[in-house]
Amino acid sequence: MTTSGQTATPEAEHETPNYGAVIRQRRKALGMTLDDVAKATNLTIGFLSQVERGISSPSLSSFMRIAGALQTSLEQLIKVPEPYSEYVSKDARQTYVLGKSKRLYEKLGPGFPGALTYPCIIHRPPGHVSEHMQHEGEVFCYLLSGSLEYHLGNNVFILTPGDCIHHDTSKPHFSKVLGDEESEELWVSSAPIKDSGG
Repeated sequence: MTTSGQTATPEAEHETPNYGAVIRQRRKALGMTLDDVAKATNLTIGFLSQVERGISSPSLSSFMRIAGALQTSLEQLIKVPEPYSEYVSKDARQTYVLGKSKRLYEKLGPGFPGALTYPCIIHRPPGHVSEHMQHEGEVFCYLLSGSLEYHLGNNVFILTPGDCIHHDTSKPHFSKVLGDEESEELWVSSAPIKDSGG
């Protein structure tokens, strides 16, 4: 599930854990209903139910919001160590996999407690269509390799290596990997603000 001490590669063999059971266990331990989590994350009950049953897998952004609603972090939910370091060498990146499509995430941060952005590199297989999203925050994506069809509101952008997009995530958005090559994408997103009200 996680890799330390070696550079992540898209070809790396990873088992894809079923995080749905972990999410359900945490939700029930907190006495929360699916409706409670849906309201806190702006995700539908149907989608959250599919996630818990292992039918669907959330994007990294949605997973972070789910974790925040469950008063924890993504790293704690998926058992990835959460050391803070302002410097991370390319040989020491932590990686993890989400979804049946085995999207590979290379963790680049956060470098310190209270950081407001979450950088990562995402490797997606050909044809992968991301979750349709709309939530508070902002996101920046720089395409390193492959080709993306990026839907933002009523606009559609075709991204090729070197192109980037930076937008308010309150606009509906999703993307699709085009062609027969996997994509390699550098993302920087605003981290979810955790509720400190208990």
